[in-house]
Amino acid sequence: MAVAVWLLAACGQEPPPPPPEPAAPKPDVVLIEPVLPERPPRPELPPLFRDIEKRTFQFFWDTTNERNGLTPDRYPSRPFASVASIGYALTAYPIGIENGWVSRTQAVDRTLTTLRFLRDIPQGPQRTGKGGYKGFYYHFLDMQQGHRYDSWVELSSVDTALLMMGVLFAQAYYDSDDPREREIRRIADQLYRKVDWTWLQQREPLISMGWFPESGFIVHDWMGYNEAMLLYVLALGSPTHPVSPDAWTVWTRTYDHDWGVYYGQEYLSFGPLFGHQYSHVWIDYRDIQDQYMRERGIDYFLNSRRAALAHREYAIANPMKWKDYGENVWGLTASDGPQNTRQIYRGEEREFRHYSSRGAGLRENFDDGTIAPTAAISSIVFAPEVVIPATEEMHRRYGDYLYSSYGFLDSFNPSFDFEIPLKTGRLVPGKGWVASDYIGIDQGPILAMIANYRNEFVWTVMKKSPYIRKGLEQAGFRGGWLTPEEEAGQGGSSVPGAGDARALGMAESRAAAAEAQAKQEQPASNRAQPPP
Repeated sequence: MAVAVWLLAACGQEPPPPPPEPAAPKPDVVLIEPVLPERPPRPELPPLFRDIEKRTFQFFWDTTNERNGLTPDRYPSRPFASVASIGYALTAYPIGIENGWVSRTQAVDRTLTTLRFLRDIPQGPQRTGKGGYKGFYYHFLDMQQGHRYDSWVELSSVDTALLMMGVLFAQAYYDSDDPREREIRRIADQLYRKVDWTWLQQREPLISMGWFPESGFIVHDWMGYNEAMLLYVLALGSPTHPVSPDAWTVWTRTYDHDWGVYYGQEYLSFGPLFGHQYSHVWIDYRDIQDQYMRERGIDYFLNSRRAALAHREYAIANPMKWKDYGENVWGLTASDGPQNTRQIYRGEEREFRHYSSRGAGLRENFDDGTIAPTAAISSIVFAPEVVIPATEEMHRRYGDYLYSSYGFLDSFNPSFDFEIPLKTGRLVPGKGWVASDYIGIDQGPILAMIANYRNEFVWTVMKKSPYIRKGLEQAGFRGGWLTPEEEAGQGGSSVPGAGDARALGMAESRAAAAEAQAKQEQPASNRAQPPP
């Protein structure tokens, strides 16, 4: 435009007057930026939850071998110890202290017994007589000797990681100058430092699922998205055998395959709910983001909320027509089931399983009508407004045979009433199948997540661990409680807008849930079918 005016002036012509600025259109509606919540709603917990906590704590306190600290994988069958159950037990004891269920002295005694025994278990490459190797532990151990339970038991990377989360939690919690608490901290440090994460990097930078002395390294590696998020945080934070940050980059490389919309929720999907819960037991992911979540504008906490809400909507839609599924009976995860069998249900052959991963999501789907109370209850921090009524209804409807000495038994299946030999559990006349065992890795998240919901207890303690902070930072997490104090004091954040993005995502999540509920109330013929 300036060039055209100059040419006209050079030819002796007056340049035309500039056109008038167009008037700004008056908006019909004045938009006001909404004030969005940054957290899920926080309804008060009814008395039932205090009873659940106490009974679930007693599972760990009563069933653990008090002579060596080994916690059974399951009870009352109690065939062997699980190192992951031990990690949850080490986390449970301080919860017991804080609630007055055991004294600090009692918990210190039990914790020291456990850590000393873990330190002294023989390690080596031999097939028998050892409890671990290279700092890793076998998935299942003999309850008395602490040796590998059987030849089918693997040296497990992720179960060792669950154990180490409990070990580091104990290190962070017992912080007094008492000599025994100093010993807890010292042994915990020794155990964590001993784990050689790099040894299991047979296909760098990923970490193998484990190792057998008979056949060598498991050919499958941990790739996202699943429960092994905590494994990589621990491996990245190791002061002795750390993996490089590109491990997290490659771990997240497959995320896009699992990102999508499922039953009204857009999120990073993993079918069984335990994959959305285990890492969150110890790590507060609210408002901290890695590169992938920064690009998506949410965090892993909100992602887990969306997963829980999607599970509930799946149960409401109930595409497989299982008995009792609905808005307050939902939750699929790894759990016990009745039997590996195929039976005719509603005129068609259906597959049923005993212990198995069950889930609803874009992938890793399997549903045989078996509900695990831990799936919903351990989502209490993410979606309390739907978890609380679900917990109360499951207790009211099934409590007579599902709720006992240590809280909820592992699982139940109202649709399974076939008179065949069962792998585990029993048939309740007119009610279907119910588990006979409690399982440690399902009990642990119930107790810890209720504690986190009440006062963020486990999260707050774990934030004191420099190893966890280092692991998260090496993975690229920024913002929230990871913001350096000098930046936080200035009101700054290493992830500008993270809280706003999270709040917006939360509002979208709740809006989608409300829309789905409205559709549920319409006649069935008017509702769009969700994806299979």
